[in-house]
Amino acid sequence: MTATALAASREEKRVLVITRDAEASSAIQKELHALAKVEVLPDIGSLPEALLKLVPRLLMIDLDTIGENARLVAETVAGLREKFVTLPIIGLTRERSVANRVRAVGIRVFVAPADPDELMRVVQEVLSGESLEGAIPSVKGRRSLGQLIGASEPMQRVYDAILRLADSNTTVLIRGESGAGKELAARAIVSHGRRSSRPFISLNCAALPESLIEAELFGHEKGAYTGADRSRPGQIELADTGTLFLDEIATLTLPLQTKLLRVLEDHEVRRIGGNTGRKVDFRLLTATNEDLEEMVKVGRFREDLYYRINVVPLAMPALREREGDIALLVDHYLKQFCISENIPLKRCAPEALEILEDYNWPGNVRELENLMQRLTLMVTGPTIEARHLPKNVLYASATRSESLLIPEGGIDFGEEMGRIEAAYLRAALNRTGGVKKQAGKLLKLTPRQMKYLCHKHGL
Repeated sequence: MTATALAASREEKRVLVITRDAEASSAIQKELHALAKVEVLPDIGSLPEALLKLVPRLLMIDLDTIGENARLVAETVAGLREKFVTLPIIGLTRERSVANRVRAVGIRVFVAPADPDELMRVVQEVLSGESLEGAIPSVKGRRSLGQLIGASEPMQRVYDAILRLADSNTTVLIRGESGAGKELAARAIVSHGRRSSRPFISLNCAALPESLIEAELFGHEKGAYTGADRSRPGQIELADTGTLFLDEIATLTLPLQTKLLRVLEDHEVRRIGGNTGRKVDFRLLTATNEDLEEMVKVGRFREDLYYRINVVPLAMPALREREGDIALLVDHYLKQFCISENIPLKRCAPEALEILEDYNWPGNVRELENLMQRLTLMVTGPTIEARHLPKNVLYASATRSESLLIPEGGIDFGEEMGRIEAAYLRAALNRTGGVKKQAGKLLKLTPRQMKYLCHKHGL
């Protein structure tokens, strides 16, 4: 390509950058010089006019220029995404709490210090149009599917799998930790498929004692055993023409596994005490948090049944693997419980949200849901603050913070203090629009101290 052609190509690919940070602006322009024409705006107010005039391929926003309140920043960016739905957006920030909030509305965010190679890779893909959906999940990304809530990349993959499987009759094995949403995934498969108006029978195999589970599954005829004073269909029979969801299938005993396998092979169920079978047509969905492969090896789960139910596996990610989803789930549950309890809407303070995002969530979404219900009822004010959180959540956050502050290899204390100084200076200058006198007042510095520190850090 000739130099003239390159220049023309670069001219038609415009990137609009919103930032008040001169250093960041200069760095972005330098990195993107060969790829696109970069236009810089100092604030978000002039964005609508600039979009009409410049028609950019990509919008990059220094989220710290919008403000310090993570919730308000996320709401502002969500508004932009809804208004300019075809425009890819990349967010840049120094604050992890802001990043998590904005990721929850489906925007790709890089936290400083960002990996420049990864950032440039994403920008190049957007500008070339090769991988728009993959690079910027906000364009076509979902925030929910059925009762599943989440905008993270792992959840996008779950949604894609569910929609692909919904209309088929294929048997699906949903795997994941307890509380990760396996039954919600099963319900989403059914509600988006052709059996959505048919019966959906859900049975937790671990919830019933061994003496009752057989009758619950297969039903019984009158007089089949003591107390069977009338005939009763089982859950398999009730699922005819619809869907049967067996949660915790690994808890079934080997004799029950054998009977279930026979039903799947013959499409026929025989009640306890019955002499004839009844034809049934149902789709089977199962779920477990057990290692079925190991159970097959040690003889606790039938190998032939394993292959029958494991036609298509669907893995539900743990909550700790779903970056950015906690903020979205917290908002969802607070609204849900406040409405159901008929109390004023509550919000979660940024500091409290950051602690929740640090927590490992061994009980996954179910644990978070239960905590939000408790806090909705027990916190009297409109804001859930860090002091309201349970001790185990606070302790886990403090332990993790300690390990982040001082890694095993140690730190250069002087260098680290220098970074902190520079970070406070930049934050104060951002807050005051670059006016050093006002920034110095925010930091309780004399004009002489402010001048010295700005010179020291090149600000």
